[in-house]
Amino acid sequence: MDRNVVITGLGAVSALGVGAASLWEGLLKGASGIRPIAGFDASGFPCRLGGEVGSADQPFSAKDHVPKHYRKAVKVMARDIELAVAAAKAAVVDAGLATRATLPEDSTDPATYRGERMGCHIGAGLIAAEADELAEALASARTGEDAVDLKKWGSGGMESLTPLWLLKYLPNMLACHVTILHGCEGPSNTITCAEASGLLSIGESMRVIERGSADLCFSGGAESRMNYMGLLRMDFAGRVARCGPGDSVSDVLRPFDPTSRGGLIGEAGGLVILEEEGTAKARGARAYARLAGIGAGHSLQRPGTPIVSDDGYRYAVENALQDARIGPESIDAIIPTGFGIPALDAAEAAALATIFGPSLASIPLMPLAPAVGNCLAGTGALQAITAALMLHHQMVPPSAITLVAGGAPKSATKSRALKRILAVSGTPGGQNAAIVLEAVA
Repeated sequence: MDRNVVITGLGAVSALGVGAASLWEGLLKGASGIRPIAGFDASGFPCRLGGEVGSADQPFSAKDHVPKHYRKAVKVMARDIELAVAAAKAAVVDAGLATRATLPEDSTDPATYRGERMGCHIGAGLIAAEADELAEALASARTGEDAVDLKKWGSGGMESLTPLWLLKYLPNMLACHVTILHGCEGPSNTITCAEASGLLSIGESMRVIERGSADLCFSGGAESRMNYMGLLRMDFAGRVARCGPGDSVSDVLRPFDPTSRGGLIGEAGGLVILEEEGTAKARGARAYARLAGIGAGHSLQRPGTPIVSDDGYRYAVENALQDARIGPESIDAIIPTGFGIPALDAAEAAALATIFGPSLASIPLMPLAPAVGNCLAGTGALQAITAALMLHHQMVPPSAITLVAGGAPKSATKSRALKRILAVSGTPGGQNAAIVLEAVA
């Protein structure tokens, strides 16, 4: 396959704001969007910090990011879908594209690409239903203080749910709305592999374009666990730190530091516009970076523990390097997983040390968790966006660190030319994905 793939549009929606510029500015300032959870009452949870999009003064809604005629559809969008839709709009604008959603309804101007030449691959999570909707339905099926009659639930309780209820919570609805809005009629898919979903989706889009099945793809991921069920699940899984609203993020979450108290969750949507390099050049598009390689690997889970081996992580990186036809010495920076969960971070550090050896101590690492939290399916896309911006601006944010064997991470102070950056997403479930981005001359 001789078709190269470049990133021409960046769309990020995170706790640092809407738009890739907000993400980049926040990283350059060393800012964090993590704060006391305000979107719901988290007072009964042992973890009360998270990375939420929007605020009481500036609430986030997809209504602000869709055409007027499509605003009614927001009623059947779960939070995850809204994040994806907003990220897609930001990416389209950044890429300078004309699509069905950006052209006036009565416009006779053509879209930049024909629908059949545009694909869409978006990573998603298993969307948690909103508590108020479920509570009303469950209440009507109760048989006592703490019991639910399943026969009542089936015969009457479910009738309390809106007929379109399920359309809010199917994972593939993220890609569904994005493709409808922007007129994508090419290959489309949804990947649900937790934090690895975003990079796996970007990898699938890359292959679709390389083999000529599309010239452009929307790609990335989005997810929100900022709700009762999402936070509860993360707490039961031991993936969030015990912390209150008075704790500072730096005292709680420290990637690759064995004294870190644990992780913190965030919500985010991240989508990139991938284009075949030739067609992108023909329309005069700006390319942030070129996709040089992708890789995936799966770790075996040790019996009786949620911690997985580092094998799959290592396989993913090695496969990405092989696909890019380069060795570890060609990587100038790494966007790691680094969620601040000591056992997981230790496995990741061990895999990186095996691959890069002593040179790892001189490679800057840019974990995003202290700035936006663990954004699950939105993680990989934010990593790719950050890597693309680092290559484009030839700059490593000041909060980057380096790993030193047997000790806590140190600040990365040495500047270097950035030619290739590795982004890696690992998950406690064992899925791992990696991509290599390279600078565009």
